[in-house]
Amino acid sequence: MKRLDLIFQTLVDAGPDKKVSASELAEQLGLSRANVSSDLNRLWKEGRIGKEEGRPTLFFAQEGNDSLYLAETSLDRLAKTNKSLITRIEQAKAAVLYPPRGMHCLILGETGVGKSWFAGMIHEFAVDIGRLDKQAPFVIFNCADYANNPQLLISQLFGVKKGAYTGAEMDRKGLVEKADGGILFLDEVHRLPAEGQEIFFTFMDKGIFRRVGETEMERTAHVQIVMATTENPESSLLKTFMRRIPMVIKLPSLVERGLEERFRITMEIFQEEAFRLGREIQISANAVQAFLCYHCPNNIGQLKTDIQLTCASAYAEFISLKKNQLHVSVQDLPHHVKQGLLLVKDYKQELDEIIGTEHNCFVVQPSKEGIWIGRETGDTTDSVYEKIEQKIYELQNLGVSEEELEFDIENYFTTFIKGVHQRVNKGDMARIIDPFIIHLVEEIVRFAEAKLEKILSQKVIFGLALHIQTSKERLAQGKQIVNPQINHVRIKYKKEFAVALECVRMIEEAILMDLPIGEAGYLTMFFVLDDVSMEEERETIGVLVITHGSGGATAMVDVTNRLLVTQYARAIDLPLEEDSMSVLEKALKVAREIGSKAGILLLVDMGSLLGFGEIIEREIGIQVKVIPMVSTPHVIEATRKAMLGHSLEDVYRDVLGMSLYQREEQPKEQVQRHVPALTIVAACLSGEGSALFLKKLLESRLRYDDNVLEFVPLQLIDKAQARSQLRKIKEERKILFVVSNYILDRELRHHSMDDVLNGEAMSDIQKVIDLEEAYLKMQESLGEHLQRVDGQDILADVRMCVGRMEERLNNSLVFDTRIGAYLHICCLVDRLKAGAQSVAYIQKDSFLLENRKLYSLIRHELLPLEDKYEVVISEDDVCFIMNFFIHNKTLA
Repeated sequence: MKRLDLIFQTLVDAGPDKKVSASELAEQLGLSRANVSSDLNRLWKEGRIGKEEGRPTLFFAQEGNDSLYLAETSLDRLAKTNKSLITRIEQAKAAVLYPPRGMHCLILGETGVGKSWFAGMIHEFAVDIGRLDKQAPFVIFNCADYANNPQLLISQLFGVKKGAYTGAEMDRKGLVEKADGGILFLDEVHRLPAEGQEIFFTFMDKGIFRRVGETEMERTAHVQIVMATTENPESSLLKTFMRRIPMVIKLPSLVERGLEERFRITMEIFQEEAFRLGREIQISANAVQAFLCYHCPNNIGQLKTDIQLTCASAYAEFISLKKNQLHVSVQDLPHHVKQGLLLVKDYKQELDEIIGTEHNCFVVQPSKEGIWIGRETGDTTDSVYEKIEQKIYELQNLGVSEEELEFDIENYFTTFIKGVHQRVNKGDMARIIDPFIIHLVEEIVRFAEAKLEKILSQKVIFGLALHIQTSKERLAQGKQIVNPQINHVRIKYKKEFAVALECVRMIEEAILMDLPIGEAGYLTMFFVLDDVSMEEERETIGVLVITHGSGGATAMVDVTNRLLVTQYARAIDLPLEEDSMSVLEKALKVAREIGSKAGILLLVDMGSLLGFGEIIEREIGIQVKVIPMVSTPHVIEATRKAMLGHSLEDVYRDVLGMSLYQREEQPKEQVQRHVPALTIVAACLSGEGSALFLKKLLESRLRYDDNVLEFVPLQLIDKAQARSQLRKIKEERKILFVVSNYILDRELRHHSMDDVLNGEAMSDIQKVIDLEEAYLKMQESLGEHLQRVDGQDILADVRMCVGRMEERLNNSLVFDTRIGAYLHICCLVDRLKAGAQSVAYIQKDSFLLENRKLYSLIRHELLPLEDKYEVVISEDDVCFIMNFFIHNKTLA
């Protein structure tokens, strides 16, 4: 249950006559007073609870509140993002809410649709609404494990009386007793033999049972039975058994859930992997499309396995090549997943609506909800490798013969070089290709022409230059060069292949990299191509910049054209005194001059200029794309790409995507200015003066280091602008609190102005300041003392790890204990990296026996640390960490 719902539920359970303060409720629930105060004020503003002014402020439940329906539950949140499950969720709710203790239900569905997971959600819902106690058990039993031994199955379910059979040396509870007061989940119930089903009749009807060996004593248990099967229940279960299951819920397959839900599920699984690996994962758009379209007969279970295999493949490459980012591309996908790319065209419109067309990748992060979209780090649009590899894969899957494949590849290669010629003229080439590469190509051409006794056309030379530059970049990124037709090329063009081998040696000596023999096959194709088929000219897109003011657009275009030594880009200025309609006429005139079927990219700053693109497109009949908030880097990139012959869509996408990275580059220009890492925002509706007063009040009442923490005033007259300013602050540094009577960001901790003015909030704010300042000082100290790991990185990872433990255990560590836990785990990882032995924990076996559940949870939450830092944390080490939670208060 969410904290907000828990607080609301507690007030409702207490009744409308019980009035409590934030401090009392925080102490009762074991929560932070700041969080409780913020949630109470939020509930009051939403009209769900009442409030009585005074010192302290008291809150109470309003009459008529029904706790079962007002609090948002886990199933409610699930229904918001899973439309296909809405009916099933309502069925599940009905099964739980049915008096007096709910009704038994059967979950149907194909393998991997999430039947076990949905059963767990039913249990969580029952706890959320208070139908089951917070500690109510959820017991899982797989009937397949005992399908061939009915007697053992019955003993597992109902328990055993001492002496019932040889070896029964003590009374033993069955799963029915263990599930008393909760839910018993029978998975693969179709494997429950007829004898077992019949024994269940009495229990399901009356709630009574006997342990194996008991004849007189009857036992009772209040258990809701939830079952699951992949089979048709009419043929696999007794009719008398089915009559006792009033609720049947059929979960849809992955195909039935549609692409939109499949996309969300796919990204959630990637996010789980990012969390497990403790690393950000970048997934190419093509890889995402493959996962959305491939045939996945075992549904979500198989999808999860395939994604895990893909991430493992990408992680292996990430580790071996020491890359900075874990990147998932099509090359990492299992073969059957890659085949999904062949089906993309069948779902193109729907895919465009779901994942868009103006990005190259998705990024999931281990510590954030949701995903964000960005540009891929490697620009492979000019690489013939990806195009030929994709073409080969498509042709092979279509059953094309080897002979046809050779013909297609040659034609495709020819098209590539032809496109290079159409895109680049001789003057532009020297400004786009590395001068070092141009010099190398000149040597290769002179050598090849002498050996082959022929003159290579300028068109082939241009293609060769681009190809070698891309080859160098590809090898630097650790990508392979494979020519699937190397033997065919070697046999068919012996002379040219021999020359190509010499040219490969020349390239290796020049770029100081080893090239595979497959590269010789590619160079051979350049030497043997017939130039006759390369006569057509392809048009390129126009680039036009228009901005307000005198000289702004002209200056940007002048810089661009000078850098690229060209006159490609055009500019129009819009002085403030000039009428925009006259500028539109100029724009139409220039567009007619530079426009072609390829289209025009229009870069503007703001205002009415944003609408010029639509008018130009309508007037002259060619496609126009508009980039807002133009800057000089935008113009340079647009012009460079346009000169290379990229499509309008590609240039628009890449230039628009630049803004995603500009924010990361800005701090480099501000290195000299010290900005405190932490901040508390004071926001007031009555204007900046009140906010400044609140800021000074906080400064005077709190202890803090002004090199680390700063108080920032914010006026709320324009709430939209205030939210924008808050987002900007949030991007630059960590916000500890927002002091305001208005909720600006629900992700941040809030304190009301009343609580600050009357002093109630000061203690909580001071605790957080102390913790955060200590955390920053720990970073510095660990950076000096740790030998094998980076102090800042390990502390951030450990803090996240301990935070997950606190959340899962519902046990918030006090200040000194938390600091001690951070230091202990950081030093432990550093020690293990150095190869040191673990310290033995005295009486470990008995300690683990008493705290098995705590051990399992902490062991699980330490896995990301083990994976990231490649260490093994022993049982002894885990025991020492467990003590921080067991002795939380006493350690302080």
